[in-house]
This record gives sequence, C-alpha cells and structure tokens, in this order.
Amino acid sequence: MDFNSLKMNVVITVLVLFLVFLLPWADRRICRSLRLNLEGGLSDNPNADRLLRLRQRLLTLGLFLYFLLFAWLVFFSRASTAYYTVHIAPLEDLKNAFSTPTGFSGWFHTLFTEGISSAFSQISIVRPEDISQFYLNVMIFLPVGYLLPYVFRWFRARVRIRPVAFCLLLSFMVENLQLISRRGMYDFDDIISNTIGGLIGQLLYIAVGYVVTHPGWRRELRAYRSWKRHARRSTLFPYTKKTHMFRTTLRGSDEEAIRSFFVERLGFRLRQQIDRRESGDVVYLFEMGKTQIQVICSPDEPVPETQYLTLFATRLAAVRSRLEANGIQPGDYRRDPATGRRLLRFTGPDNLQIEIIGAE
Repeated sequence: MDFNSLKMNVVITVLVLFLVFLLPWADRRICRSLRLNLEGGLSDNPNADRLLRLRQRLLTLGLFLYFLLFAWLVFFSRASTAYYTVHIAPLEDLKNAFSTPTGFSGWFHTLFTEGISSAFSQISIVRPEDISQFYLNVMIFLPVGYLLPYVFRWFRARVRIRPVAFCLLLSFMVENLQLISRRGMYDFDDIISNTIGGLIGQLLYIAVGYVVTHPGWRRELRAYRSWKRHARRSTLFPYTKKTHMFRTTLRGSDEEAIRSFFVERLGFRLRQQIDRRESGDVVYLFEMGKTQIQVICSPDEPVPETQYLTLFATRLAAVRSRLEANGIQPGDYRRDPATGRRLLRFTGPDNLQIEIIGAE
C-alpha cells in the first residue's frame, strides 16, 4: 500500500470519527444553550419552531454536501474508460490479500486446535492495497448509515433496517451507474463493503448519536425491557407490529356541526353515514389514513360533559399553522404529562377536547 492510500484512509477515518462523536455532542450543547428540546418535549425558547426548522435545514444541507463529495469521489474524479469492467466474485480480492501456509481450511483447524494466537501468527498480508480499498469502501458509506437516521425521522422510526437497506440500494445503483458510464468497475465486493459501512454507521447512531441527544434513553430502555418480559405470553404481543388503534367512538348532538368540523376543518373523509330508524340514531364514520372516528348522534342518550380525542403528528408546528388557517385556535404548546412531549389542545363540537401530540 502506497503512502497516498494510507494517508487517505487515515484522513477519512479521522473525519468519520470526528463526525460520529463531535456532531451529537455539539448538537446537544447548542440546543441546550438555545433551550431547545430534541426529544419532542416542550422547549423554553419562544422561537423554538423556527430554530428547530433551521437546525433541520442545516443538517439536511450537511448531508447533501456529503452526497456531493461522495458523487465526486465515485464518478467525477474518475476518467471514463473505453471498456466495461465487471468483477462479481464475492470477497475474492479480500481473501487473496491474506496468505496462510496451510490454506484457510488448515488455518481454521489451527484456530480450533492451537488457539487464536497461533492461528493469527500464520497469517501474512500479501496485498495490502486490497485491504485498503475494502476499508475505504466501508468508511465512505459509514456516514450515510449514521446521518440518515440522525437527520430524518423516517429512518429513525425503523432504525434497525431502513438505513442499511438504503445503503444497499444506493451502492447497487452506484455500481450500475459506474458500469453504464464506464467510470470505475462494477465490483460486487463494493456492494458488500458499502453495506457493511452503512450497517456500522447505523449501529454507531444507535450507540452514540441517539444516546447523546436523548439523555433519557436508559429509563426508556429499562421500561421497554420490563414490559417485554411480562408481555411475551400475552395475547397481542406476537402481533405488536401489526396492531394499532383503529377506531374510537364519540357522542354528538349537532349533526351539521360535527360534519363541518371533521370534514371541512380537520380533513377527515366521511366514510359512512348510517341512519338507525328504530332508535333514531345517526352514526357518522370519519376516516383519515388508518384512523377512524365514529360519532353517534342520539336523541335519547345525552352527550358526556367532556370527551377526549388524542391524535399524533410528526410536524406539530406545520399542523398548528394549518389549524389556524382553518379557523381553529389551538393556543400555546403544552406538555403531555405522560410522555413529556409537546402537544396542542383545542375544543370541538359538544365540548370535545382534542389533543395532538408531536413527535421528536
């Protein structure tokens, strides 16, 4: 391995480590000084919405700049060749970079019979440039697996699968574009090493990025493990990922006000209207996405003094603006006592108290 390759590997390693450990620390310090809550809770700063949007834009810009640098490294820094090059033998170059006197089968025999130290003493590196190339491909994709969940909530929601799946698809696309443009070689080893890099970045986000920016992670983890131990034999536990709140039922009196509020102001779709002639009830079924709200208007049964409806939104500031544009005044942000997240509260027909809880 020449000096330039070694220098590039060292520089990239330092930059990646700098990103992994400094970014969440600096992010947390800055947000604390600005009194911003990164865990979805209520911020003390009255300009929190604007500052959090600015933070999101800066992080997105940083990720975009990294992708520009990435595109320069894998495409524009290389000259187009006159021929197509394909290498699809999995990990062949990495295997050929090492040499053992008895072959790999004999090396494994030595490992299990004579121990680790004896086995590793038989390994010699004959092609360090192949190891350097594999390492470089891993490190290039490590920031992708790390930054995607750090920047975007969609990747955080399924952090154990979405970042590494995206890295696999991105690497596959890059290799095919390199083949089509003849800028580089279609190498199956690159797809493997890039995916490993994305996986390591994803794990580093969980172990470093999330831990630093979410100080209450220990308490949440203990509560989750405690629940999981006691819920394993329950009825619905095996179907946890496929189960969600589907429908809630409310009481109403003014049919016109109910239809206007849910359809015109909140944007629900009137899925069904059922007139029960025998009882005189009118049942409205409103739907939005996977959520259904059933409102029963009955002349015989009184409406409760107070009813509650709790919804969830990922962009609470945008929801607030839309509510105000449709004539609903939610007031100031409040703190949900159960989760610590911030929420909006407003009143609907028949003294219906509606709360919208925001995500982080």
